[in-house]
Amino acid sequence: MKVLHAAAEVFPLVKTGGLADVLGALPEALIAAGADVRLILPGLPAIVKGVERQQAVCEIGAAFGAGRISLRLGRLPRNGVKVYVVDAPYLYQRPGNPYMALDGSDWSDNLQRFALLGWVAAHLAAGELDARWKPDLLHAHDWHAAMACAYVACHPGATAATVYTVHNLAYQGLFAMGDFHLLGLPSRLMAPDGLEFHGQFSFMKAGLNYAQRVTTVSPNYAREIATAEFGWGLDGLIRGRGTQVSGILNGVDGAVWNPAGDALIAAAYSAQALDGKGRCKAMLQRELGLNVDAKAPLFAVVSRLTSQKGLDLVLAALPALLDGDPAVAAQLAVQGNGDAALEAALTRAAAAHPGRVAVRLVYDEALAHRMIAGADALLVPSRFEPCGLTQLYALRYGTVPVVRAVGGLADTVVDATDEAVQADLATGFMFGAATPAALAHALGRAVSAYRNQKRWRQLMRRGMAQNFSWDEAATQYMALYREALDSDPPGMTR
Repeated sequence: MKVLHAAAEVFPLVKTGGLADVLGALPEALIAAGADVRLILPGLPAIVKGVERQQAVCEIGAAFGAGRISLRLGRLPRNGVKVYVVDAPYLYQRPGNPYMALDGSDWSDNLQRFALLGWVAAHLAAGELDARWKPDLLHAHDWHAAMACAYVACHPGATAATVYTVHNLAYQGLFAMGDFHLLGLPSRLMAPDGLEFHGQFSFMKAGLNYAQRVTTVSPNYAREIATAEFGWGLDGLIRGRGTQVSGILNGVDGAVWNPAGDALIAAAYSAQALDGKGRCKAMLQRELGLNVDAKAPLFAVVSRLTSQKGLDLVLAALPALLDGDPAVAAQLAVQGNGDAALEAALTRAAAAHPGRVAVRLVYDEALAHRMIAGADALLVPSRFEPCGLTQLYALRYGTVPVVRAVGGLADTVVDATDEAVQADLATGFMFGAATPAALAHALGRAVSAYRNQKRWRQLMRRGMAQNFSWDEAATQYMALYREALDSDPPGMTR
């Protein structure tokens, strides 16, 4: 089975979130399961520089405002997976992250930048660009690549099946109706049952409407997005797709996230030999300027600083965490950047509580490893969370998650109720309502459990025993691909 994955980012070359980790690991797992897998990525500076052994495939010419577009084939540096690079310097060779300029504003031509990615992926899937390789199936990821599904559906000669994965429904790729002509698609798609969305048009709807199968990154999130609370106005469309929408839980790349062999942390450790985790904690406390205190429970946040991630709840619950039993002296460490108001509030909290609160307003992959290895507990109080990967990393590192019971968080953490602890099933702490009081109560439960080191180590070891490898996800994707290949071809739009 030949499978082409289309996405905007991939670890370790370009990463703004969990999407990159998925694209960095899932293709390799699918290859191990027997598929012939390749990626197609935009020619962003880090991708053009980082993809190895690139060779020309074809010259495409001028399109979407770019005067020169070419397609090259190379390999990812870490695992050797083959990757097509859409080289269009006018659209991609610029600073900033894949979606925004250095000042945090969206690129004004994101429509053309990501329409090109989908357009090239669709024509590659139709066998028009590489005479040596034609995929049986095109798998598009998130809104950036979603338009590929519409281009395939409108292509009279396309035979490839399509699968679309929603990594975060909140980011839909919405653009002005007056720019629809830039896509080069039939005008009949500019309707509510096509791409139109409340007076705009939506890249996300291209995937939701025209892919033969739609997936999300956890089973619970697949159920949630079919509801008004989590559906972002698309829940009716998602319910209409019925059983063609499903959830497959993300995995963890054990070659990257493994405390027994992680070169980025202060000391290696395992479930059988946990002493190294204490050294990781002491080193992290020194690095962040926290009081070096083995008895103080250290809570960490590694996240984008946004309302979605519940960082305002952390700030509101902070007094309850810090003003509790003085003998406990709990600590908080935060790594991430994002909303300016949250950054400022967290900086003020660190200044007000020296030695007990530390904030690093950066995204740094190596620091993320040290934070997750050195902390006792990881906070993920998200208002919604499609899958969440940091809690999976935390479990693997014996760092007990404190999470809200939504999305993939509810799929992956077992709340430490008395019954779950007695049955040796508990792996963390959960709360329901998105309120400071509910989070504070969960933090209090975690602090109480930390006082009982025997119980805490039981939670650590049970978490470390969980298996969230990509092998199971790859098996489920292979089955889904076979379903898509056996379904009606997408040669005509719905």
